[in-house]
Amino acid sequence: MRLSPVRIAKLLLPGTVLALGVVLATPAGAAPAESPFASAPLFDSYVALGDSYAAGPLIPQQKGTPPGCLRSTRNYPSVVAATGRVPDFRDVSCSGATTEDLFAPQATSAGTNPAQLDALVAGTTGVTLSIGGNDIGFATIISECAVRSPREPLGAACRDFFTGPDGEDQLQERIEETAPDVAAALAAIAERAPAADVFVVGYPAILPDEGPGCFPVVPFSPGDVAYLRETEKALNAMLAEQADAAGVAYVDTYDRFVGHDVCTPPGTKWIEGLVPTAPAAPVHPNALGMLSMAQDVLTAAQD
Repeated sequence: MRLSPVRIAKLLLPGTVLALGVVLATPAGAAPAESPFASAPLFDSYVALGDSYAAGPLIPQQKGTPPGCLRSTRNYPSVVAATGRVPDFRDVSCSGATTEDLFAPQATSAGTNPAQLDALVAGTTGVTLSIGGNDIGFATIISECAVRSPREPLGAACRDFFTGPDGEDQLQERIEETAPDVAAALAAIAERAPAADVFVVGYPAILPDEGPGCFPVVPFSPGDVAYLRETEKALNAMLAEQADAAGVAYVDTYDRFVGHDVCTPPGTKWIEGLVPTAPAAPVHPNALGMLSMAQDVLTAAQD
């Protein structure tokens, strides 16, 4: 059953709705929406692992410890847990996390996040994992391209920068090098939580799925828009391959974000640009985007 972001909001527990600041126009005397999870929760015990695309940096309200992980009460794991009436929920996602931080403590600007895999126990029945972007250098890629691309608006300075002396695509090489680390993480999850349904959550569409982009509002030339778009698709393809090899589910969040990318107007936009127009970190999903990602996870979990 596919749940729309509006329906997800309506199914949230009343306290969570207030915390999210969701305004629902419900006619006086109307019965509240009945949750499909009223009789049985989606998971008995759910652990959310991953990086900032799970944590939801700068989306109000920020929660949890350490504060430097920048987790939001409106990130997709929290929406999944609330909508699915999960009685035991642990969100250990952390902004800036790589696959290494699943296995070892991660230092942040405000505290240290324990190794994320330590949150798993034999009784864990649901796990989501968003990881890989920082392994290939997400922040550096964005910052380098934002500086270099405007210098050659008719070229592809970002693509050229990440092209090696022998013509090799260095970002594609990073993706290939990250694949074994993702595989190791999935193997560790299976060992620690053998009864869990595991969902590898892919990255949503950041740039328009076709066309030249929106230079100079988002300062990537058409050539670099095409390059970055294909790089993200390659990263998602690798994640899907590793999920399949491990016998777990891959959740595609890319497709639903098409038409809601950084070049779309506020209200339509589900992912912020370099200068956010809604509370969220630059080049990260906003609250609407997190609702969409939660919908994809909920749909996958019920299939």
